[in-house]
Amino acid sequence: MSSSNASRLVRAALALALAGLTAGCFQPLYGSSSTSPGGPGVADKLSSVEVLPINAPNGTRTARIGVEVRNDLISNLTGGGPAATTAYQLTINVNASTRQVIVDINSARPEIQNYGLDASYSLKEVGTGKVLFTSQTFARVSYNIPGQQQRFAGDRGLRDAENRAAKVIADNIRNRLASFFVAGT
Repeated sequence: MSSSNASRLVRAALALALAGLTAGCFQPLYGSSSTSPGGPGVADKLSSVEVLPINAPNGTRTARIGVEVRNDLISNLTGGGPAATTAYQLTINVNASTRQVIVDINSARPEIQNYGLDASYSLKEVGTGKVLFTSQTFARVSYNIPGQQQRFAGDRGLRDAENRAAKVIADNIRNRLASFFVAGT
């Protein structure tokens, strides 16, 4: 056997041994297995989170966006159904902003805007009232504003951007909650 074949064999054996040693360190994030023996799994803990209504004045764009974020998050956490038993409460605050990206030099009207949605949230344990953690997340999406004659298209573009940003916020919060329930930090 040549030295190059022997070194390849040694490398392959080391890689296989390393993979075997670390295989027990990983578990599926959304699996049904528990993080502690006999305890609830991550999916069960996620479904026990009650998402409180987002505080915003009725009839405002922020209220509509808050409803979108809350509905997406409830769907992500519980599959759309109600929480079996509420062990945690999630409070969310959202702030929206727009920024002009491209402006028509002839009319000085924006053609493309960035829509930003910032959210701060905190998870509280219901039994003790203790705040377990607080965090922030954000989403930035772009949308087109076609000419002044297509006003409905511009409004629809903004609403679509709001919905996409709400989905990103809900996904970010769900992922952060899942990592909190697995790692505890």
